[in-house]
Amino acid sequence: MREISHCYRAGMQVGTAVSIRTATEDDLAAILAIYNEAILTGVATWDEEPWTMAQRRAWWDAHDDTQPVLVAEVEGEVAGFAYLTKMSAKSGWRFTREDTIYVDERFQGRGIGRLLLSALLGRARELGLRLVVASITSENTASLALHEKLGFRVVGTLHNAGFKFDRWLDTTYMQLDVGE
Repeated sequence: MREISHCYRAGMQVGTAVSIRTATEDDLAAILAIYNEAILTGVATWDEEPWTMAQRRAWWDAHDDTQPVLVAEVEGEVAGFAYLTKMSAKSGWRFTREDTIYVDERFQGRGIGRLLLSALLGRARELGLRLVVASITSENTASLALHEKLGFRVVGTLHNAGFKFDRWLDTTYMQLDVGE
């Protein structure tokens, strides 16, 4: 994938560039740190224990060209990451992916999630996919709004589907048809 650069102004210094690029193995430590912070402080993920580098490497090894991993970089620092994952190993699901996006808390609210999701959707189209699905913790209003702005629609909610921080959580499913 070619690198996509954006000159970002809101919330950062004028002229600060945000580049979206395909992740490399060198990005795994930053990806791990961002994800582990999300585990410890929020409900975007329902993992309850921080991942080890061995777990992150196994995750990395499971992703291929049909399940791209992207990073957002600001002044040489990984500010967020996003990826597509197969919904199922069954062949009938081969044109459907689930999107996942995490932005370092220091960079949230600055449009980086939108850049990552837009780039992911571009990759989905390049791959000839038909459907991108998002499973979003229902109280994550920022992620729900982001997906809606990019054309996703709500297709259902699973109530009391997850349990974290001693409480039940709902997940909202959204989808975007990216096919012809």
